[in-house]
Amino acid sequence: MHSNSTYRPNVPHGLPFGVNYVTGFVCGPLPSLNREGQEGSNLKLVASLKLVGMLALGAALLRLGMALIVTTPATSAQAGAALEERKLPMRFTWVACQPNCRGWISAVGIVTAESPKNFEDFARGRKLDGAAVVLDSSGGSVNDAIALGRRWRQLGLKTTVGTTIEIDTPAGPQIAIAPHAYCESMCVFLLLAGNTRHVPEAAQVRVHQIWMGDRADDARAASYTAQDMMIVERDIGRLAKYTFDMGGTGDLLSLALNVPPWEELHRLSAQELRLTNLITTDAIAELLPPPELARPDGAKPVVAAAPAKPTQDRIASDAPVVPDLVLSVAKPTKTADATAPTGSGGAPQAQH
Repeated sequence: MHSNSTYRPNVPHGLPFGVNYVTGFVCGPLPSLNREGQEGSNLKLVASLKLVGMLALGAALLRLGMALIVTTPATSAQAGAALEERKLPMRFTWVACQPNCRGWISAVGIVTAESPKNFEDFARGRKLDGAAVVLDSSGGSVNDAIALGRRWRQLGLKTTVGTTIEIDTPAGPQIAIAPHAYCESMCVFLLLAGNTRHVPEAAQVRVHQIWMGDRADDARAASYTAQDMMIVERDIGRLAKYTFDMGGTGDLLSLALNVPPWEELHRLSAQELRLTNLITTDAIAELLPPPELARPDGAKPVVAAAPAKPTQDRIASDAPVVPDLVLSVAKPTKTADATAPTGSGGAPQAQH
């Protein structure tokens, strides 16, 4: 559930394209990937995108020339495995971005009843005050996400959306944040927990309603008890208070609560991201201070990067992608689930 080691994502050697860095984000072609988001137990919201295209070749126009990437079956399988991680309980990892910045916390997966404790275990012995959290998550438990978000605010953490990758560059292997990532459902409210919040243009920030997940397959035909409605209403109230405490606006709640489970997730536009106060800065540099602030584990910044690994995560690009070579996806769906209480005790909790 947590790791005390430095994050080392898997990326192949000698990728056949050039890399530019823009305020800490890697720029390069992004293989289009099948994505299916699955959230945890209890009342939860689930987002999924179903694969409707075949990806064999991707091409992108880079700032200084053309580059071509061939996606092999092995690469596709590795990418699929990386996406599976987003359906697992949230994992926290410290990422050293030597020697260019302090580093950041990678938070990948769904929020469960164990996530607040797992974060405390991860944070023990680390100086995380003011650190940045990079989110890639489909959401999870409402009450546990609220608890985790309040803890992050206590630590003065900063938040953004992205995927941590390691790539080969002319200067050697480098760690970077790829902006093509997802923050859905309760992840959006974790994003709100940051004192400073950044959302790259390529990131997918999506919202929807709380619902009873065990009846989400046919939500309109299902039956609901007064107890079910009480749970939903109670947790909407808790979420509303949290939203205002974190500096969010009623527009965020309104946008989320207007999307039922039989409709696709609503992706927040650039205007809505500002209207809801999810963005406080356009500069990623505000989240990643220089390394002289020292690593949270107390060690000196490492200057030499580790060797690249033989598999890859996402490769991101802010350059235009040739449309007919991009994987297409069906519209997403989502559900919500209400079952037994989480490990914290008390009444059943909601998950978003």
